[in-house]
Amino acid sequence: MKKIALLVSALTLSFGALAATQASEEALATAHKKADTAKEKLHAEQNIGAQQKLKAKHAAEGKANSTSSKISEGSQKAWHSTKQGVEKGWDKTKEGAEDLKDDISP
Repeated sequence: MKKIALLVSALTLSFGALAATQASEEALATAHKKADTAKEKLHAEQNIGAQQKLKAKHAAEGKANSTSSKISEGSQKAWHSTKQGVEKGWDKTKEGAEDLKDDISP
């Protein structure tokens, strides 16, 4: 009878630890998602600021509507878009590596 009670206690503890691990993994995934969203918003605002600064520079030089300023502004916008895509890919790679490390670690 004592062995059964010990077995039930051990199983209860292991299920509790498993549930806690699952909850912490879900919390970590949620935190990653929120961090990625915040990072994207920050970069978007930074990009808008850089674009406005470049437009103001062109306006100050009297080149606001010139072809070269439009090309420059377009290339800057394309660069920001490319940079954000690369950062998203890198973040996914890091998260995948963390998940793999967690799966391998005891």
